Amino acid sequence: MKKNVMVLVFLCAIFFSAKAQEISNNAIGVRISEGFSGVAPEISYQKKVRTNNRLELNLKLQNSINDLEFVGLYEWVWNIKNNFNWYAGPGIGFRDFSRFPIFLTGVIGVEYNFTSPLLLSIDYRPETNRSNLLNANLGLSLKYRF
Repeated sequence: MKKNVMVLVFLCAIFFSAKAQEISNNAIGVRISEGFSGVAPEISYQKKVRTNNRLELNLKLQNSINDLEFVGLYEWVWNIKNNFNWYAGPGIGFRDFSRFPIFLTGVIGVEYNFTSPLLLSIDYRPETNRSNLLNANLGLSLKYRF
């Protein structure tokens, strides 16, 4: 318990002391991640909400077009150095092929903004599963910023 509290205090200190970088108003692209049947593509869209906050929406195709997963995330973005940012935030999702379709999720990741309008990122997304345990979900994204 003490360890969890210390981690939370540390993360809060970083959140309030980190300097934000200007983020793009919109970005759209593809995220490749682990799925229930292996690697699965996601269509990803980001929308700037505030100076250093954004909303990210992802639609994942699992086994077939009938097995969809939708995830919505609220992210805080902080500058690491130059064009590198890191981001984190909570989210909620929906799976249409599950007995328990609604699940909780979150994200933490690192991104690189190229001088061209491309954005490359890698992130970790824990998700609850049917037995309320966490599934690890690692993803690689390439997005076009506009």
